[in-house]
Amino acid sequence: MIIIVDLVLMLIDLTYSILCAVIQTVLRPRLKSIDGELCLITGAGGALGRLFALEFAKEGAHLVLWDCNTAANEQTAKLARELGVKVHTFTVDLSKRGSIYETAERVRADVGDVSILVNNAGVVAGRRLLECPDELLERTLLVNCHALFWMTKAFLPQMKARNHGHIVTVASALGLFTTACVEDYCASKFGAVGFHESLAHELQAENQNGIKTTLVCPYIVDTGMFAGCEIRKELRSLIPPLEPLYTVQQSMKAILGDQQMICIPRIMYIPFLTRALLPWEANVVTYRFMGGDKCMLPFIKNAELKTSNGLIKSS
Repeated sequence: MIIIVDLVLMLIDLTYSILCAVIQTVLRPRLKSIDGELCLITGAGGALGRLFALEFAKEGAHLVLWDCNTAANEQTAKLARELGVKVHTFTVDLSKRGSIYETAERVRADVGDVSILVNNAGVVAGRRLLECPDELLERTLLVNCHALFWMTKAFLPQMKARNHGHIVTVASALGLFTTACVEDYCASKFGAVGFHESLAHELQAENQNGIKTTLVCPYIVDTGMFAGCEIRKELRSLIPPLEPLYTVQQSMKAILGDQQMICIPRIMYIPFLTRALLPWEANVVTYRFMGGDKCMLPFIKNAELKTSNGLIKSS
């Protein structure tokens, strides 16, 4: 009898959750204030990281900017300071756990407790699997996935102590479905999605309702990271590469609205669902029709020509 009652209550909650999601999609949700919050952004010297920094600065958040490129990071800081917020920069190699923990300790001691953590940094090897040096494959997994563990372990305890905070994971649509020739990137982003969702469930189970999470899964963003990637030419106008500013602005709406997940553009929800619902062969047929099965080949060729070490930084 108890299980029947629980089932009915679950169905009521399920219906309520769906209705709330529909309403939030149709109506603009109330956006929270983050004025005075301390926001840490990784990969802040890149295209998306810089735009995230400026958008958070516009909202009044003070910034802690991490990047492995000191000059690019300082340029982001300069632009953000012009908006009137406090900015602290740190040069960090996210592929090294010790570097993360050491710098996190410096942030806590010199700046304060981070209340918004934006895990934005990412890399891709840009090589075919059998031609890719092992260290490049490992670096992709370390930066895109493993660093999420170390960042969260470094900054979540302070959030839990106050039951206040927000953790943002900038993953990718390629963390929801795959394509050929970017095994390292897909594996790392699937790992990022799995990590983020499990963390969100853990916080819910512990009744840490004051700590919000947002998972961002954009399509290919026109930052140069996947330069040359192309789907079937007749469909390129339907699903063009995303403008970086649009991507960040949509992400900010989700973050400030405490939205748990956002796919950009919304059409990306379709392949995410069909991957789970359709047979493997049906998905392969769809990929071939769209040119998705070979869309990364021009990118791989460009990447091999562009760099001698095969490593391309992202956002």
